[in-house]
Amino acid sequence: MKRLLLGIAASMAISMSAYAETKIAVSMSYFDDNFLTMLRQSMAKSAAEKPDVSIQFEDAQGDIGRQLNQVQNFVAQDVDAIIINATDTAATARMTKLAKKAGIPLVYVNKKPDQELPAGVVYVGSDEVVAGRLQGEQLAKSLNGKGNVAIMLGELSSSGTRGRTQGVKEVLANYPDIKIVEEQTANFQRSEAIDLMNNWIVSGIKIDAIAANNDEMALGALLAMRQAGISPKDIVVGGVDATSDALSSMAAKELAVTVFQNAAAQGEGAVTAALSLAKGEQVDGTVWVPFELVMLENMHQYQ
Repeated sequence: MKRLLLGIAASMAISMSAYAETKIAVSMSYFDDNFLTMLRQSMAKSAAEKPDVSIQFEDAQGDIGRQLNQVQNFVAQDVDAIIINATDTAATARMTKLAKKAGIPLVYVNKKPDQELPAGVVYVGSDEVVAGRLQGEQLAKSLNGKGNVAIMLGELSSSGTRGRTQGVKEVLANYPDIKIVEEQTANFQRSEAIDLMNNWIVSGIKIDAIAANNDEMALGALLAMRQAGISPKDIVVGGVDATSDALSSMAAKELAVTVFQNAAAQGEGAVTAALSLAKGEQVDGTVWVPFELVMLENMHQYQ
């Protein structure tokens, strides 16, 4: 009887370990952002479709210290994998060190850390420079190679801001009759973009096109223009992300161009990488998800 009970206990232990839940913890830079909401929903959906996987989300609210505390809590909880959508891509070294020291697999998603990632830490996202190039080339075509361009920057700490701006500038440098006349931040926020665009309008600066680092700022610029009685035909506006709001604006023939960033693929890729690392499997250090140009002619593919 004793041997039988021991055998049953051992069998139960093996069964429980075989079906042990894999716990993934995610720190998001923000919850109240259209694109990041899609990214978070994609991760939740991807985890829900896999057996014995749980996922929890925390909102860093744009606060570096809060995000660091969240990662410290994840380590204390001894989760099986951590995913981070970085608040500040220049401030991720300590978070990487915490996860590596604890032996917990780490995946960064959407925002690529500035420092080189050590072996076993993965980045899943898109090449931001490519997004800027696609946007810049289409805006240049819309201007027939002549005019003044203003760039609306996202958060200055974001690799997305730097990459997208770099891409736009690379393209516009090939057009000697196009000048960049303004370059200021609206922190990826629609409300701040409204204020910034109003300031530009009031200043009297001649602007023929707006290259916004994301759709939210592009939509803010368009709203300010509408309030000032300026037609989208007079100032061409481009964004990045191809959010549902942006596509609605494009259908109304307001937004001229956006660049599709595949939130679903990034979210699914981040969860897949985290689970693979948790199993001890090898994963490429960088998993790229391509950007795609979106205009009125092909927007139906993205709605």
